[in-house]
Amino acid sequence: MLFSNKDLKKLIIPLIIEQLLAITVGFADTLMVSTVGEMAVSAVSLVDTINILLINVFAALGTGGAVVAAQFIGQGSFDKARYSAKQLLLITALLSVALMLLVIMFNTSLLHMIFGTVEKEVMSNAETYFFYSAISYPFIALYNSGAALFRAVGNSKISMINSAIMNVINIVLNAIFIFAFHWGVFGAVLATLIARAIACIVILVMLRRKNSELYIEDYHHWKFDFNYIKKILTIGIPSGLENGMFQLGKILVQGLVATFGTYSIAANAVSSNLSQMQIIPGTALGLAMVTVVGQCVGANDYKQAKYYIKKIMKITYLSMFVLIVILLFATPTILTFYSLSKETIDLAYQCIFFHGIVAALFWPAAFTFPNALRAANDAKYTMIVSATSMLTFRLLLSYVIAEIMGLGLLGVWIAMFIDWIVRTILFVWRYFSGKWMNRQLV
Repeated sequence: MLFSNKDLKKLIIPLIIEQLLAITVGFADTLMVSTVGEMAVSAVSLVDTINILLINVFAALGTGGAVVAAQFIGQGSFDKARYSAKQLLLITALLSVALMLLVIMFNTSLLHMIFGTVEKEVMSNAETYFFYSAISYPFIALYNSGAALFRAVGNSKISMINSAIMNVINIVLNAIFIFAFHWGVFGAVLATLIARAIACIVILVMLRRKNSELYIEDYHHWKFDFNYIKKILTIGIPSGLENGMFQLGKILVQGLVATFGTYSIAANAVSSNLSQMQIIPGTALGLAMVTVVGQCVGANDYKQAKYYIKKIMKITYLSMFVLIVILLFATPTILTFYSLSKETIDLAYQCIFFHGIVAALFWPAAFTFPNALRAANDAKYTMIVSATSMLTFRLLLSYVIAEIMGLGLLGVWIAMFIDWIVRTILFVWRYFSGKWMNRQLV
């Protein structure tokens, strides 16, 4: 067997801790910003929907690079794996800098085009947050690619340590900038920028160490190799388009939420943040799925690939169920820490409660499981399913249920749940059809 139980624990446990740290920082960010007021929380929430869209593009490149590297490692071709790693960093750096420049130039016009109906103070805070977020894009993009490369060889401990460094710096600077300097939204985004820059530098330095199967020879000589970049983009482009369509749909839905008023925007921000805590195991195990299945496919061993897919999915469902039960009991207490109105808190709790129930049933199959298909070079199918389901069910049904039927923010979340169910049906069918097999990328 390519992965013993000990190997899986070494891979999975750091990934769960890493995701927990990331979500905790998001929770702490929202909590600290909430002391500035609901206008600030709303501004950060609106901009983060765009930020997540762009950061997911970088994450998709990282996934592409991780799949290529994992398959080369499964073959035993370590030199090719290292060469592909350098190509990943090159394309990531170029794309992230280009997106940073575009956002800086069109900052205000983009926000007004998407969220033009929000209150003036919300928009002012959003413009500040968006501008400085853009400067951090190259740092978070290179960090994500570096972390993906370490995970490709099963070394998730490195990305966990770096995530801890980044998140501790972020929380400490948040406290200083918001509570001591009273910089509000600017303080929150400046803390994020500094933390991402430091984490990026640390992981790039660690990639130079030659005590790993995957490392970078040097950062002085760069050369495009379109053959390798094409392999990365074969996974990266469909995954990027999939993530892009998913987040674009969320942005459009967020524009609908913005019409419901500041209470709904703030409730959506808080509930979205807390609901992310419920899916921590699923997100972590999805990353593990790329490494494990990628190496099995590289070794052309689909029997083991199926075995590990089933094993990882069982772990995902069990761990998510336990965590969701604990969090649903704790949510009323957690919500008291937010400096928000009772109306906002009540609405947020309803969204979080329904999210927990549906997530325990469908989220793993809708989001963790498709990473197995991507690792087997079936990313085009996952892209088509995800994009179609997002546009048809999550986006259009949001307007029908929330606007026409008058359910408001709850209607938006119900449409999201329907989207999950459709994805689950189509992804599970694909697995049992066997059409995802025999698609080696390298």
